[in-house]
Amino acid sequence: MSDQREERHQHFETRAIHAGQEPDEATGAVVPPIYQVSTYKQDGVGGLRGGYEYSRSANPTRTALEENLAALDGGRRGLAFASGLAAEDCLLRTLLVPGDHVVIPNDAYGGTFRLISKVVERWGVEWSVADTSDPQAVRAALRPRTKAIWVETPSNPLLGITDIAALAAVARDAGVKLVVDNTFASPYLQQPLALGADVVVYSTTKYMGGHSDVVGGALVVGDDTLGEELAYHQNAMGAVSGPFDAWLVMRGIKTLAVRMDRHSANAERIAELLSSHNKVTQVYYPGLAEHPGHDVATKQMRSYGGMVSFRVAGGEQEAVEVCNRAKLFTLGESLGGVESLIEHPGRMTHASTAGSLLEVPADLVRLSVGIESVDDLLADLTQALG
Repeated sequence: MSDQREERHQHFETRAIHAGQEPDEATGAVVPPIYQVSTYKQDGVGGLRGGYEYSRSANPTRTALEENLAALDGGRRGLAFASGLAAEDCLLRTLLVPGDHVVIPNDAYGGTFRLISKVVERWGVEWSVADTSDPQAVRAALRPRTKAIWVETPSNPLLGITDIAALAAVARDAGVKLVVDNTFASPYLQQPLALGADVVVYSTTKYMGGHSDVVGGALVVGDDTLGEELAYHQNAMGAVSGPFDAWLVMRGIKTLAVRMDRHSANAERIAELLSSHNKVTQVYYPGLAEHPGHDVATKQMRSYGGMVSFRVAGGEQEAVEVCNRAKLFTLGESLGGVESLIEHPGRMTHASTAGSLLEVPADLVRLSVGIESVDDLLADLTQALG
């Protein structure tokens, strides 16, 4: 416990490298080993060494990652999953039972919307949509059986900003849980638990892993009881992070702070270029003074992140052509890697929202700005826009 208390007083960059990652006792290795094992020898029936019996329940490599995740967000418990959606599924089935209700944002990741509207709804859970940037709209969307308010900030793909502290107050008044998907910001740029959230959700595939070579997800909570409930369901449902995947995410986290600084600096330059380009009709980036959530983002974020979306003159086909003409920006889904990506959300990551209240503009392009030379990125976008 003394070590945990000391970690809480260390700066983020130090925790990212050291929390949960003590040198190996047997060899002194400074990087946690990959325990590629399914089962463990017991010292007599029920005599577990370090609490390990079967790697779905617990694995030392995953434990190291989970301790690291909790330390980064200032939480009591972290849990690592096979994907971001696996983490969301576990959370929803822990918090909700048939007949319950959840409020979701009007600008949510397509996979989250699909999970709730096509899978969880069939289980008897109800949902409704609200503009989470407006606390009064969220309050009005609450029902007697509401158990959770779900927030993305910045949101995917329109970079909407929600005042986490303001919604935490709404959630407390209503006796419901506030869930914040912090994937776009990462724990380096934003700390939802410190602002009053109950649960933080991540796709660790993105900025936490940071190298487009692993798929994973995570939950971090500030309450021990909820942490135990989630751990029970994590084991019962089984969609856990494998040891090698956990090791890759830990490796990525070590450089998270320096990468996020570069992602953010590059994205700010790109947003400035797009804002002045005659082929661009609208830019979504919270670092721009004209962004409606700029003041809130400035208050609750360290900087504004590496995601930028924009709309182009010429409509959907021109947006598709911009994606196709890009050369240094790779046409692909996902985000948060060291390389820059470009995509058309309406036809790619958010196709599942077509025809719904969450449908994205057809002329929208989304960028995941990498850490390459920003001058090269600016040149590529300029030629892609024509």
